[in-house]
Amino acid sequence: QVQLVESGGGLVQPGGSLRLSCAASGSISSISAMAWYRQAPGKERDLVARITRGSSTNYADSVKGRFTISRDNAKNAVYLQMNSLLPEDTAIYYCNADIRLVATPYYIMNYWGKGTLVTVSS
Repeated sequence: QVQLVESGGGLVQPGGSLRLSCAASGSISSISAMAWYRQAPGKERDLVARITRGSSTNYADSVKGRFTISRDNAKNAVYLQMNSLLPEDTAIYYCNADIRLVATPYYIMNYWGKGTLVTVSS
């Protein structure tokens, strides 16, 4: 019913930048919070950044000042601008969203994308 599709990952050198995008599609009534998580090899999936529908944001300490999350409510999309990338930013980045469906507008369901790989290496 709902799909979250990430794009924009790839290989970048340390100090470089990437912009991740995530678009939600399906029978969507509205989307409240949207977020980016990441999972490095052998580690747990952790929150990177989160944005509410009203564009209030919060970030993991490790990315503050380097990453910026934003969203386009009209496009059901969320973005992650990543600057000054470090090798430790290497991970699979996942999009996450709290969504109300057209068929069940009183319930919020949580959805995940399949992820996009970001590799920071020289």
